[in-house]
Amino acid sequence: MMLNCLRRTALSFAVIALLFLFILPLQARELNNRQQQMIRQAMLKELKKQGAVGVAVGYLQNGQVVHAEGYGYADLANKQQLSKSTVMNWASNSKPVMAILALQLIEKGQLDLGADIHDYLPNYPPTTSRITTRQLLCHQSGIPHYKNGPVVGTPRKFREQLPYLDPVNALHKFDKSPLLFQPGAKYSYSSYAYVLLSAVVQAAGKEPIDQQLEKRIIQPLRLTSFELDVPESNNRNWSVGYYRNSNGQVLPAPEEAHYWKHGAGGYKSNIRDFARWAQAVMNDELISARTRKLMWTAQRTNNGQATKKGLGVTVEVQNRQPKISHNGSQTEARSRMVLYPSSRNGVVILCNSNHANPGRFSTAVYRALRAAR
Repeated sequence: MMLNCLRRTALSFAVIALLFLFILPLQARELNNRQQQMIRQAMLKELKKQGAVGVAVGYLQNGQVVHAEGYGYADLANKQQLSKSTVMNWASNSKPVMAILALQLIEKGQLDLGADIHDYLPNYPPTTSRITTRQLLCHQSGIPHYKNGPVVGTPRKFREQLPYLDPVNALHKFDKSPLLFQPGAKYSYSSYAYVLLSAVVQAAGKEPIDQQLEKRIIQPLRLTSFELDVPESNNRNWSVGYYRNSNGQVLPAPEEAHYWKHGAGGYKSNIRDFARWAQAVMNDELISARTRKLMWTAQRTNNGQATKKGLGVTVEVQNRQPKISHNGSQTEARSRMVLYPSSRNGVVILCNSNHANPGRFSTAVYRALRAAR
């Protein structure tokens, strides 16, 4: 009888073990020493080749972060090494963050993709045509970018020290701009559209945008360095930004606070948090699989013309597998996120040099890993 009991117990443990095997996500091991060394050599070589100052790399394998490290310098003049704790701007990689916040509200029924933005922002100046949340997300709103058309704002003065903590206050920078085309007629990238989207999400979510970020992104993912790019100096973890002038000299970039952009380009963090964010996007930690599929579906224009933009990300096919990506560029930084859902791997890049090409860094990572086999 005791033998039968032991057999039943052993069988129970075996069943439990099998359940854990299939239910729990496959845990990827950290890269081995050779792989890490090969990536390091590749990054230092690419830094020298591009004349960039510093770069941080995160690598995902089997849907998990297995490597995050910095290379080069965070502060060239003081020879301060760039590390995995160095904070750099995400630039336009902030846009997928705002897209996720919007999609979370859509799941809750608080935001409608097809609704006019004036339903949420009735005080926003009337536009010649109806603009929807979907059109903001996929860059079909007709709102200009920085230099591709007339940008007309409403002059305003603020008493607050940091007025643009509220994205509504940033709308005056472009709120009278004529639309470039009928919304939905074609694709045209626009950061101003994502500043407007940030204000729409704040209104629809009925909470300040920073509180929505804290509750639905930062806390669930336990991000420790993610923040808004407010005016601040002497932050020891922030990298200096660099650019190359017309004479080919690499110089410190002028200080610029991008916090007014919010989900268009206002966020920053270290590479560990950027990689953790990418892991959450790949594994449906913040939105359902159904909503993620919508996000990763290339949107069409009103006349059915295909584009490469989903809702907040670029959607392509490479080597017969889907490729989800987004790049970012500012006067002092470049960034890149590229995910391959079928093989469940990806790379994220933060670089403190505006003249650098982040795509070449991500390609160098894959080349180094192949060489390390």
